[in-house]
Amino acid sequence: MELYLHVPFCAQKCQYCDFASYAGRMQERDRYVQAVLTEAQARASSLPATAMETVFIGGGTPSVLSPDQLDTLLCGIHALFPVASGAEYTTEANPGTLTAEWLDVAVSHGVNRLSLGMQAFQPQLLKTLGRIHTFSEVAASVELARNAGLHNISLDLMFGLPGQTRADWLESLHAAISLQPQHLSCYGLIPEEGTPLWRKLESGELSLPDEETERAMYDDALTLLAQHGYIQYEISNFAKEGYACQHNLGYWRQIPYLGLGCSASSMLPDASGQCSYLRETNPASLDDYIAMTAHSAWHNRAVEPIFPADARFETLMLGLRTIEGVSEHAYADMHGEPLRHRYGETLRRLQQNGLLDYVDGCWRLTRRGMDVQNAVLVELMEVDDP
Repeated sequence: MELYLHVPFCAQKCQYCDFASYAGRMQERDRYVQAVLTEAQARASSLPATAMETVFIGGGTPSVLSPDQLDTLLCGIHALFPVASGAEYTTEANPGTLTAEWLDVAVSHGVNRLSLGMQAFQPQLLKTLGRIHTFSEVAASVELARNAGLHNISLDLMFGLPGQTRADWLESLHAAISLQPQHLSCYGLIPEEGTPLWRKLESGELSLPDEETERAMYDDALTLLAQHGYIQYEISNFAKEGYACQHNLGYWRQIPYLGLGCSASSMLPDASGQCSYLRETNPASLDDYIAMTAHSAWHNRAVEPIFPADARFETLMLGLRTIEGVSEHAYADMHGEPLRHRYGETLRRLQQNGLLDYVDGCWRLTRRGMDVQNAVLVELMEVDDP
């Protein structure tokens, strides 16, 4: 099982962000830490004792917790959920909020991987995104992390930004590579409805690069990162050999996970056996989450039973995000039937159309298939149960 901890506080809300994160509520951090520990205690009493294979602290911005608050949170969590020896243990952080003292606490609890939100190199693009840092602060944060003993560092970058050119994107890639991270995530911007950035795009105040330019930016990442020894293992993720993110691979392989905190989701086995597994999601509102934990109102979680047909499709949807693809052997082990029994005709048609490859017992998206991934998934989703 994997463990996710959500920290919903931010120094400033980014213009593109629609996650459960809150600026201007720092005074509630102590109360929130106690709420998460209350939820953790309730979860621990209902789940079998098991060591967590990976841990991921995300947000929001985990690095806006004080060192003492982080220490309290992790001491309480580890007392309830031990972490397996050698497990990957990641925390996110934002440049501009990271300190040596915070890192020392994180490392003392076993954190061995840091994910930093760099996003872009150019000050004007960072301003458009509503980021509070500069590239020099990214570099300083990387140095702080290495001085604290962290040598597995990931940087997030975004392409397809308003006003971004291919030259800008290449400059950002080169700047990130110059810091020698072990991992890079390169995400195309998806404007989320209702965010400030989306409203500026709708009003015409900002405009996005055209599709051809955005595709060229993605190709630039594929080419340049390969030249520098980064192996693509998922549509948006690249790593030096041995540094692929194990926590995210667990999601894509449908390993059960427990999520604690505001808006956190869990994927847990169904003890009744009536469905394949249960997806449970905590309230996204900070106030509602704290109230749920204060009153043990666990029924306020949204619970979605995932039945076999949906579980099968999720195996395809998640597996096709990865470069290794969907293994026929792993699929049969998970679902008790051959992959081709239900999807064979559709898979062969997609292969004939140049969207899928079949290599070493695995179905994988081609480069062209990556560009039209959603269309591929729609065809697979439309396969009817017999």
